[in-house]
Amino acid sequence: MRVAVIQFPGSNADWDALHVARDVMGWDARFVFHKETSLGAADFVIVPGGFAHGDYLRCGAIARFSPIAEAIVAFARRGGPVLGICNGFQVLTEMGLLPGALVRNASQRFECRDVWLEVAAQGRFTHMPLGSVLRLPIAHGEGRYHADDETMTRLEGEGRIAFRYVSPDGSEGGNPNGSKGDVAGVYDADKNVLGLMPHPERASETILGNADGRRLFESLLS
Repeated sequence: MRVAVIQFPGSNADWDALHVARDVMGWDARFVFHKETSLGAADFVIVPGGFAHGDYLRCGAIARFSPIAEAIVAFARRGGPVLGICNGFQVLTEMGLLPGALVRNASQRFECRDVWLEVAAQGRFTHMPLGSVLRLPIAHGEGRYHADDETMTRLEGEGRIAFRYVSPDGSEGGNPNGSKGDVAGVYDADKNVLGLMPHPERASETILGNADGRRLFESLLS
């Protein structure tokens, strides 16, 4: 598996993503700087967390115009798997690869803690039983998912809501940011592009006390 980890000015989870892809999963992973125009021979693209271009304007709004953006969009539209984590999720919505938007947390605070997610749809990154509950960390100030009612109905009907926030026992509740419909992650129409706010790359090793996030990366091998 050849993995391209995108680096923007302000990325801060790029090394975490590279470490998991290269050192935990054993894949051939490398950085691709945002000024490049080609992903090379990539089989999988990760758009990591952070604060691309300082999160000026809207989060991800400037990254949308980086030279590498066109290559990411083309790769995704050819069916290539793309994972956008936290700020990467925001970037993918700005690129038009995912619907909706990520706005300021309802609490008006930066939220940094573990949360629990229910697997709500199967796809490239969720080859696991529906209803499975994962524990993953969050670290965001603008992670509240929003979309109009028509879009939400379409996402629900097409099985594109990948993850929902739940309580530790899997019951309703546990939404840390006020996301509409408790949405924590969504797929594109072909389910090869996933955006989610929690950080699976920061919970992929038992030495850290939690390897739930590794299941997303292992799903690509299914």
